[in-house]
Amino acid sequence: MTAPGATVVAVGEVEGLAVDGLRWLTTAARETSGGGLAWTTRPSDDELNPTLYSGTAGNVLVLLEAWRHFGDDSYADTALRGARGLAESVEDFDDDSLYVGRTGMALALRAVHDELGDTGAGAAADRALKVVRSRFDGTRWGELFELMGGNAGIGLGACLAGDAELAVLALEPYLRTAEKTATGVHWPHRAGVDSRLHHISHGTLGIVLALARVGRASGRADLVELALAGAADVVARDAAGPKGFLVPHSTPQYRPDVIEPISYGWCHGPAGDAQVFRLLRDITADRVWSSLADRCWYTVTHSGLPQRLRPGFWDNSGRCCGTAGVLALACDRIAEQQDPYDFAHVLVADLAARAIRDRDGARWSNFEHRAAEGDLEPCTGWAMGNSGIVRELLRFARLSRGGDSRYAFPWPDQPQVSDSVLTRLPGTRTRAVT
Repeated sequence: MTAPGATVVAVGEVEGLAVDGLRWLTTAARETSGGGLAWTTRPSDDELNPTLYSGTAGNVLVLLEAWRHFGDDSYADTALRGARGLAESVEDFDDDSLYVGRTGMALALRAVHDELGDTGAGAAADRALKVVRSRFDGTRWGELFELMGGNAGIGLGACLAGDAELAVLALEPYLRTAEKTATGVHWPHRAGVDSRLHHISHGTLGIVLALARVGRASGRADLVELALAGAADVVARDAAGPKGFLVPHSTPQYRPDVIEPISYGWCHGPAGDAQVFRLLRDITADRVWSSLADRCWYTVTHSGLPQRLRPGFWDNSGRCCGTAGVLALACDRIAEQQDPYDFAHVLVADLAARAIRDRDGARWSNFEHRAAEGDLEPCTGWAMGNSGIVRELLRFARLSRGGDSRYAFPWPDQPQVSDSVLTRLPGTRTRAVT
């Protein structure tokens, strides 16, 4: 937790850092042939990246967040141009998934339609989901079979984009492909692999989240029951109880030569596990899920992050694998449980300290300890770059001023703070501070 004398970054400075991050992000955009905007993963890249995970779709959603936060129409205008760039890519991209494909593009386009009234974006979202539906083989869309690149993410994204039929179509194959274990069920994340992954990005808990959310939205109790069976399998693998919660990356360890067996971030660790448990809490009203989320948080805050305790331990500031993803959960807990700000201040101070700031704006370089040149080129997108970090800095600033704890656009796998929770919090507003 917060050490005595730890740095506390003033809210105005946090917003200033976010503005500088947005400035660097917008100047990294490239104009498309149709007059839209698009981003590459890194400024030095040649290939445009339209995805939610690390490209244009994720950047568009963060620009909408900035527009709602500041009330500055320039961010909305840039988001509109980004949506036009996405619309140009809908038919040409060769992936249908949520995070690295067409479903994520549809989600961003639908958000631009709903928030800014752009009918072209809405029509492009419809076209994207039509293509996704046409490429379903009756069981799956491709090699991956999980949240980030497979059925679970497609079903979740379709649900949030308003296509309930496609959402159920994507999730039903899990009913017949579930593998029973001693304590529940799990699934292979791709065909021909012996390892079973457990966490949100590629493993059982990502499938659990999609099953639970789509099952609840569609009234399909069988999908919700299957989600609970998947969660039971993961909970039984905990090695840190009774106070903490920590489950290995996979069983047996997948690619042990390059993948750490234990992680703490959103993708393969308790920061992401807690988001699934928050959703199951809201769906079932069972307090056991709140307890498990608390245990995840105990493990995260006692792990030593965001310090770099050893090579490879905590070398990422981003939303997927790093500090921004932990900050997202810290702010959820501040909003829902009135947690102290102590650990959130530690995370924000770390992001501020690691930022590269100059006349071009602000950005973050992650680190690869196995490479001779360890400092990596800054990225633009949600997963490892500016968009994911800026999004969490803006929310932290709103919370610190007693503003709305909710995002303008909730990420698919992070449950929005519910109205029932907000009504219990003193000074909560219904709209963002501008």
